Amino acid sequence: MFEYIGAIHMHSTFSDGTGEVPDIAKFADEVGLDFILLTDHNTLRALDEGFEKWYGNTLLLVGVEINDKDNKNHYLAFGINESFTTRTPAIKYVAKVKEKGGIGFLAHPHEKRKHKDHPAYPWTEWNTEDFTGIEIWNHMSEWIENLTEENKYRSFLHPLRTIIAPPKETLKVWDELNLKRKVIGIGGIDAHAHKYNIIGFLEVEIFPYKVLFKSIRTHVFLDSQLKKDNTTKNIETAKWQIYNALKDGKCFIANDYIAESKGFRFFAEHNGKKYQMGDTIPDCKNVTLKVLLPAANAEIRLIHNGRLIETSNGIDAQFIVNKKGVYRVEVYNEKRAWIYSNHIRINI
Repeated sequence: MFEYIGAIHMHSTFSDGTGEVPDIAKFADEVGLDFILLTDHNTLRALDEGFEKWYGNTLLLVGVEINDKDNKNHYLAFGINESFTTRTPAIKYVAKVKEKGGIGFLAHPHEKRKHKDHPAYPWTEWNTEDFTGIEIWNHMSEWIENLTEENKYRSFLHPLRTIIAPPKETLKVWDELNLKRKVIGIGGIDAHAHKYNIIGFLEVEIFPYKVLFKSIRTHVFLDSQLKKDNTTKNIETAKWQIYNALKDGKCFIANDYIAESKGFRFFAEHNGKKYQMGDTIPDCKNVTLKVLLPAANAEIRLIHNGRLIETSNGIDAQFIVNKKGVYRVEVYNEKRAWIYSNHIRINI
């Protein structure tokens, strides 16, 4: 497999971001990202105006963040060519994205902001099974939720240091949904590059694209290499290589500000066959789950059906399991949340 590193969920001047699309892509290329997924609110102008392409070594793909008339139920949709009016109910635009062959993820589903100037935008329409997955970790949402009078100046100046871990409620719901069907987890940065006046005269850009590109990333695994060619055919091919990896769950989420996570692996071996994240193993007897870390000596936590069942410390781990269900791992580096795998399904 070939590992590619990307950032998902960001906004340009086509909605409420401050950056021009080519500049955003340039920043991503400078920090070494292989791909980024743009998600302006309720518009695909960047796609229509030809911005979906390679910028150096970074592929910029254009999705859209859809919401309903109450500005709730934000949905990150990819692989579609038209957006939907906010008058469309959430359950319908989720279904329409799937109907049109696209994929979609619930954005910041359990957001609980308490600031009057920054209201929460949670997901409330749970009566649907048409979404592909969930954004389990959103940088901007967590940053605002952790903001206090005591830490606000440090948080404004160092936006990467206040990110702790995905919401426990989101992880719980994610695991519960996976007991019913495959639901993929992704990470998002929700970058806008907003500028704020924090002490009357000092204007600070608290979410620079280049800074957030170093935090929560989604790594995908592909069967073949991406071809860096800006012909229409090759862009379309590369696009669906990435989207299909996300759809299949061949991906993991990491806060790469903590440490470089490239090289992380979580896979299973059973009866001479190897299974990756997103795969289903038909038998549950004597399945070996293996974890490899790139370098760091960290705490590896094995989660079964949403419950912690075993831990291991080191640069690798091996677990023998005999119960059906869904398994994933969380990795903590010096007691800080670092890596979240997608599930491997066993006899379910």
